[in-house]
Amino acid sequence: MSTTTTSTTTATSVRGTVGGMARAANPAFAVAVVFLPLAVFGYVQTAGTTTQHTFVHVMAGVLWTGIDIFMGLVVGPVIGGLDEESASEFFRRFTPKSAFLLPTIAVVAIFSGITLAIRTELLPSPDAWLALFTLVNLPGALLLIGWQFDAWRDPRWVAPFAVSLLGSAAWVAVTVGGLRIPGPAILAALVIVTVLNLEGFGLILPGEIRVYREMNAAEPDAGLIQRIGQRNAKLAGVQGTFQFLIVVVMVYLRYGEFPFL
Repeated sequence: MSTTTTSTTTATSVRGTVGGMARAANPAFAVAVVFLPLAVFGYVQTAGTTTQHTFVHVMAGVLWTGIDIFMGLVVGPVIGGLDEESASEFFRRFTPKSAFLLPTIAVVAIFSGITLAIRTELLPSPDAWLALFTLVNLPGALLLIGWQFDAWRDPRWVAPFAVSLLGSAAWVAVTVGGLRIPGPAILAALVIVTVLNLEGFGLILPGEIRVYREMNAAEPDAGLIQRIGQRNAKLAGVQGTFQFLIVVVMVYLRYGEFPFL
């Protein structure tokens, strides 16, 4: 098979998966939960005030944290008490919607936070830190995706992984000379955001894609759907914990002291 044919097949497969999940989620819902948050994010980045930028970041973080905590504390235990078929049916309905909603909110929360830190000059030498953040997060997430799909020898995975690793390493090499260390709260926020990013885009989102594919298999494995769904619900609970920690860090940044102390 030629490179052109392989690329066309891959693009068609990706479009088919995204389109199928959108139809399962309801196309209007899928478009709205992706377009509206990204449009608001684009506005505050280009024309919004610092106050509006802060509001968008906080609201995205609140939504992301609330959904994750609800998933971990409520959905996870409820699903754990269902039989395989009932749990599988729940995730058939839930996964297509969460696959559009949660990654979009996560992207807005993470990148509005980083750009807000740059805008308010809390993150020194932003180019160097963005390069380091990319080096850890992008190849790291792709490594986790490759592990989940057992894609170590698949050129459709190897090529983007190699490009991300070499490109981000080159960016670090160019910018690292100007690296300045920020305060401990910003460092803590970067570490927490890295954990959230790797967990969300390297584990939870690929898991949702696996659930969707299994749902559309000739003979769906209800047990596999249940196991991945329960794992994702537990991971969402872990994310909620880390998001609570970053809220503590944000309060410290704002008031110079930790809450409850």
